[in-house]
Order: sequence, then structure tokens, then C-alpha cells
Amino acid sequence: MAVGLTAPKHLSAIAGIRLGTASAGFKQTVRPDLVLIEMAAGSTCAAVFTQNAFSAAPVMVAREHLANHAPRYLLINSGNANAGTGKQGYAIAQASCEAVAGQAGCHAGEVLPFSTGVIGEILSIEKLQAAVPQAYANLREDGWLAAANGIMTTDTLAKGISEQCTIDGKTITVTGMTKGSGMIRPNMATMLAYMATDAAVSQPVLDACLRQAVNASFNRITVDGDTSTNDACILMASGAAGNRMIDADSGDAAATLFATVEKVCAFLAQAIIRDGEGATKFMTIDVAGGADDAECQAVAYTIAHSPLVKTAFFASDPNWGRILAAVGRAGLSNLVLNAITIHLDEVCIVRDGGRASDYTEAAGQKVMQQAEITVRVELGRGKASTRVWTCDLSYDYVRINAEYRS
Repeated sequence: MAVGLTAPKHLSAIAGIRLGTASAGFKQTVRPDLVLIEMAAGSTCAAVFTQNAFSAAPVMVAREHLANHAPRYLLINSGNANAGTGKQGYAIAQASCEAVAGQAGCHAGEVLPFSTGVIGEILSIEKLQAAVPQAYANLREDGWLAAANGIMTTDTLAKGISEQCTIDGKTITVTGMTKGSGMIRPNMATMLAYMATDAAVSQPVLDACLRQAVNASFNRITVDGDTSTNDACILMASGAAGNRMIDADSGDAAATLFATVEKVCAFLAQAIIRDGEGATKFMTIDVAGGADDAECQAVAYTIAHSPLVKTAFFASDPNWGRILAAVGRAGLSNLVLNAITIHLDEVCIVRDGGRASDYTEAAGQKVMQQAEITVRVELGRGKASTRVWTCDLSYDYVRINAEYRS
């Protein structure tokens, strides 16, 4: 069960953005597994993709199409990643775009394909082609909830949120959905995420907005340290709200939009961790006092990726020595041990190079029993800081991934 997270009951429609779902049969269930998103003519679109060298075929095709065309459609299938499939997989990804183009009457280059699921298996283009007409027929502006369910794999619930702000006296809406539960370690934005706004935004500003928001959210999460082959995060802007175009000179308007998109991204990123495979604890790792952001991240991710730390949290065991050891092996040079402090929430566990003199096992145990815990590390060597979100490592994580293909 997800930690402190429930499925959305409503997601606000975005004028100019329509979503449709269908069941192509890629999964073992009849749950919808094909999602089509349509952007009105004149919309802008920005995207970031995985940095995994074995990028999936749809990622390759999407990058190429985005570089040469203004996208009109996004096609997403779950149940099969179409990754590690070589030239055949690439041809299938191209054919999937052609299937949408034939249905919608657009150029195949105006379609971006996305896939998620098992790596190394050939995607059935016949099943996809048969389901595209139904997804197209189901296009509707209020299709966000159905789409959020259609992109899930090992997720236990759909993940989505809507936020609003005011720009030029116009109410601006941002709605987003994501999927992700395992194989989560950002090297861009690890998972699939789709967000849209009705604001009018120039493409360069939209791209800057997405990258800034991703860096503060999706690039600060980890479940298991694995970066997927298929990761993608998309931000669409239909311009239907009627505000003045937000461009490089828009100042406050751009800042307002950036803040709203960041809020959506932060919620979606945390939702992935809260629904991490087998997760029972949601942990925030705050590292401050670093010489620069890179060394703060090194410490934060060493803690967040440590199987010993993560299993201790699963057991609610205040085995603080595992956290201390993670800080020490993060690769920082010339650490002044007496300057470092480590807290579990407000309980200081390490001070002056060892266990804090006022620390008690009972105090540590009380914090570790909580479902949500913050680990705070002060390095005492600068002004940089960072925040990372992660979860514990439970029996169910092993079971889910051991049985993933069965």
C-alpha cells in the first residue's frame, strides 16, 4: 500500500488537450494499456528523456520527431517497453506513429511514441494498430483519470494532480500524471510523466520551465538506484487560457508558471516514492553544509541507495551506525568528523564524531516507527544543500521484482 498517498478522484481538464484510452492486450489483464494524447494545433511541447545508453526504441524515435516537428499526438503503451529490441523495435516504434498519423490525418513525425513494461520483448504492432482507432475515438478533455490508470505497470494506484494560478488575470491550470514504482533512479526523470497547461508559453520558456522543475523534483528521487531505458517527462501548453504569450521577457508571469509546474512535479515525484515497490516508509534525506551541490547529492544518494540503511528503516530499527557509515563512504575528501551532525527528525543521533551524548535508543525507536521520516545531515563545510526522497527496502520489493515476468 502506498505511504500517505491515495489515487486522485478528479483531475482538471486542460482546454486544447484530449486523452483517449484503449485495451490493446499487451497486459495479462483487460485494463486499458494504450493511451493517446492530442494537442490542439499551435500547442507547444517540451520533453526530457532517459540518459540510459540503451535508450528504448520509442525514446529514440520521440527524440528524432521532437527535433524536427511540432508534436500533435503522444502515444503511450504499458505492458511492453519495446527496449533492447534493436532495429525491429525501432521499426515498430515508427510504425506506431504511422498508425496514429493514418487515423488522425497528421504527419507521422508529429507523433511521439512512449512505452513502459518488460524490457527485451517485441511489441506487437498488430495489437497496437488494432487498438489505435478506439483510443482515438475515446479522445476527450476529461480523460486524465482514465489515462493515469492506463499507463500504470507495477504501480498500486494512479498518480495525478491539478494546480491553478493566475496570470494576466486569467486562471491557468496545470494537470499532470505519472507512472513509476520501481527501476527508479533519476538520470533525467526516471519514470513516465505527462503534464499539460492551458497557458500560452513559448517553446524555449516551456523547455526551461520543464528542466528547472524536473531538476528540483524527479531528479531528486530514488527507489532502487536503477535508471530505466524508457524514461520520459513531457510538458504541453495549449495556449487556450488566453493569457499573453509567456516568453523570455515575461518576468513575473514566467515565475508564476514555473512555480506552479514545480509544485505539480514535486507532488508527482513524491508520489512515485510513496508508491515505491513494497514501500512501507517515505524518507526525506536533507543534506546541508556542503561545499557544493554535487557533494551534498553524493552524501544524500549514498544514504538513499544503501540496502543496509533502507532495510533498517523497513525494520523500524534505529541502527544509526549504518547512516554514519554511508556518510563516511560517500567520497568526500577531508571530512571534519567533529563538524558533522546527523538527525532522525529532531532527534540528534551523531555529534562530535560519534553517538550524540543525549541520544537514547527509545528516542530513535520512536522516530523509526513513523511512516514518514526525515534524515538530516549537516556537513559543516559550506553553504550548499540538497534534498532527496526515497523509500525503504522490504520483502515485497524482492517478491515484486522476482515475479515481474511471471
